[in-house]
Amino acid sequence: MVTKVQKWGNSQGLRLSKAVLEDAHLSVGDSVDVTVRQGEIIVSPVHRVHGKYDLRRLVARIPKNHRPTRVDWGSPVGKEVW
Repeated sequence: MVTKVQKWGNSQGLRLSKAVLEDAHLSVGDSVDVTVRQGEIIVSPVHRVHGKYDLRRLVARIPKNHRPTRVDWGSPVGKEVW
């Protein structure tokens, strides 16, 4: 799809066709992440978990050398199976 950068008030914007939005699984009002890589503008959907956090970004913040430790929760109390 070819489109033009247009001025809207004090901002500039792009118009995207309905088909492009559908292909990207986007709807009007959805949040997108806009980045520039090697002179190209990349527009990506923001995937949020429960509307606030992005699991991929949270996991990316875990240090590479992190090793979880075992936790002893004690003996079973009810019908738990260990």
